[in-house]
Amino acid sequence: MRARRRFAIGGAVLCAMLRVAAAGADAPEGQGGHVPPAPPAAPMPDMSYRDMSDLMGMDDAAALGKLMIDQLELEADPDRTTVSWDAQGWYGTDYDKLWLKSEGAPSADGSAAARSEVLWDRVISRWWSLQAGVRVDLAQGPTRGWAAAGIEGLAPYRFDIEAALYLADAGRTAARLRAQRDLYVSQRFILQPEFETELYGRSDVARQLGAGVSDLQLALRARYEIRREIAPYIGLAWRRDLGATARFARADGQPAAALEWVAGLHLWL
Repeated sequence: MRARRRFAIGGAVLCAMLRVAAAGADAPEGQGGHVPPAPPAAPMPDMSYRDMSDLMGMDDAAALGKLMIDQLELEADPDRTTVSWDAQGWYGTDYDKLWLKSEGAPSADGSAAARSEVLWDRVISRWWSLQAGVRVDLAQGPTRGWAAAGIEGLAPYRFDIEAALYLADAGRTAARLRAQRDLYVSQRFILQPEFETELYGRSDVARQLGAGVSDLQLALRARYEIRREIAPYIGLAWRRDLGATARFARADGQPAAALEWVAGLHLWL
């Protein structure tokens, strides 16, 4: 009895579905399964982009800005403790921006060793931007100015890449490559490995830099985001001078390699 009852109910439901489908197929166009909405009571008139963005509360061409202090840290090794910084900021639209970059630390003689760049940034693809501008180095020896050109973006496997070429007077050339990646252990705890190297086309004795690959830097930092804008971190940073640059350092009584504990803050506004 139960089986017969289930069979009868199933047959009734199937017949009802077939009748509904047949009625929809025979109905005039627009009266079937989908009923189109009524036309607007007050059609919108033609308007400029500015009027449309004001009305919708959105402006895709608006100029915005951001300041990022990626690293503001204490570096400690057995011989000394120093403070270093790595900061950058930009202002502009989605496709064109003015970038300012600065990083540095006190040098062995107590003066500041810093690199600053002013760049125009233009988006050239979904993940990459082209950058061009000027770079100024303040360090031991004379100040150096460079013309700069490079790319910045997101490589496969989510590596943040900065690659640049530099040209100065007297035929001086240089290149710089930096790569880092955020590895999310959780929503707030993040590991960040980092790699950086610089190359010079010719030796600069006044600034104790040798030709070829000048130095190599590796670091691993672990940060905890109290908020997305504020994250304290700790880590290890290893740096080694190479080639003639290492010989210059040893002649000046400085170590060619150093392993340091670091601790600092990652901030953005």
